[in-house]
Amino acid sequence: MSYFSIAIDGPAGAGKSTIARALAKRLGYIYVDTGAMYRAMALHFLRKGIAEDDFSAMEEACDSADVSILYQDGEQLVLLNGENVNGLIRTEQLSHMTSVSSANKKVRLKMVELQRKLAEHENVVMDGRDIGSYVLPNANVKVFLTASVAVRAKRRFLEQQAKGIVCDLSEIEENIKERDYRDSHREFAPLTQAPDATLVDNSDLTIEESVEALLDLCKKAENQVDVWKLQ
Repeated sequence: MSYFSIAIDGPAGAGKSTIARALAKRLGYIYVDTGAMYRAMALHFLRKGIAEDDFSAMEEACDSADVSILYQDGEQLVLLNGENVNGLIRTEQLSHMTSVSSANKKVRLKMVELQRKLAEHENVVMDGRDIGSYVLPNANVKVFLTASVAVRAKRRFLEQQAKGIVCDLSEIEENIKERDYRDSHREFAPLTQAPDATLVDNSDLTIEESVEALLDLCKKAENQVDVWKLQ
């Protein structure tokens, strides 16, 4: 039996996770939050006191980390060595460590292996930086989702405020610019739009409008009408 895969790539703050999760729910597919997996690994490194420039220590620490995904009552749980770390992986400090550590080839290869196995056994919606270009090069639908730096920074600012976290908008904007540069210039599997991916700029779109735009792309996927089970 063959399974259907949807790859959504794009820079930080473009709403990939929120939109991919909603899209998967509409389609009845499994949502694979690859960013959360990398964040869990970054948390592992921080707990071990590894500096962000100590790549050899990161590579060594990979062997003592087991990052997996479990679905419980429809919710995705990210497990780090058996511990549910959903509530610990969304801080700004961890975002920075995630961007730095995810550039490490060994870290990426460890995550990619798990991500590909999931796509081999389930219909999936997967989002990240290099899903369509590297992780799932044969995905049935590929999307590059983006928005302006100013819009992405404002979204992150409001998200942090809603959680009661004190933050600075200009600092978040600078962090996003730096992360965009690192993600797109890393040597191994950089952030890039796959040649056959559709560019979707959602700077002026709501979440629901973004989801509908992606649903339209899915519906138009050639010769795949029979596999879609839209709700």
